[in-house]
Amino acid sequence: MDVVGWLLDSDPAIRWQVLRDLADAPAPEIAAERARVATQGWGARLLGMQQADGTWAGAAWNRGWNSTMHVLWLLWHMGLDPASPQARRAVGLVRDRVTWADCGPPECANNPFFAGELEPCINGQVAAAGAYFGQDVGGIIDRLLGEQLPDGGWNCDAPPSRRSSFNTTICVLEALLAHEGAGGGGPAVRAARLRGQGYLLERRLFRRRSSGEAIARDRKGGADWTRFAFPAWWHYDVLRGLEYLRSAGVAPEQRVAEAVGLVAARRDADGRWPLDARYPGVMPVAMDEEPGRPSRWNTLRALRVLRWYEGGAA
Repeated sequence: MDVVGWLLDSDPAIRWQVLRDLADAPAPEIAAERARVATQGWGARLLGMQQADGTWAGAAWNRGWNSTMHVLWLLWHMGLDPASPQARRAVGLVRDRVTWADCGPPECANNPFFAGELEPCINGQVAAAGAYFGQDVGGIIDRLLGEQLPDGGWNCDAPPSRRSSFNTTICVLEALLAHEGAGGGGPAVRAARLRGQGYLLERRLFRRRSSGEAIARDRKGGADWTRFAFPAWWHYDVLRGLEYLRSAGVAPEQRVAEAVGLVAARRDADGRWPLDARYPGVMPVAMDEEPGRPSRWNTLRALRVLRWYEGGAA
């Protein structure tokens, strides 16, 4: 089986993105496959786990990675159609019933879910999924704009830190891009996003600006940025950075070439990419992905990054 065939022999959440991004299938075929995310496979199972109070796992956010925020993050990446009845019902319950009680700073306990809490990495993930699903995340976006650091990025440890974090910055960039894509923002949002994007590019996605030295491991979480996980949650890696640039419509340029080479180097002899790591926690739904084995998620993500680069590199 060739790689595209192997990817298509999967869940609707993978299949419809392969049809769109790698196979250039007709729009009706893509739409029909995407609609199945709500009724079959991983997406349907996630939707079926929502509790009557609107939450997943009883919380807006938790450290077990199976909370409301984490499931919405997964449904966003699976491409659940925001206009589907299933998405509208599920997200409506979150909007109307879920707060940050008992899972965030005390001063945020009564905040509605899509008002967010205090940490920009968490707020970025909430706002990205919220914007995708058509929710008002303007309050979070305004807060994030006010938290941008002088070097262009963001950091959950600021203050006191005045240097940005790749981890926090990628979460915020994805939120700003999703907000813009949903028709929100304006010049201030775009300007902030471009400054944050510049933070990544100036560092060639994995190097220190001061010395040019490659960052072998993330200082906070210990993750190797050249080993790719899905889901990534708040963690940065080179593939995630490149995926953001592709999604943002950035023209490939020399500053991304080395990072693209690192992604290409992870391809195995069968043209697939492994799941290099899985972060601690409980996956809400099993997706037949185990560390060290070929990963459909990582293969899909890597192939569309390479397609983007090869189609536009100067």
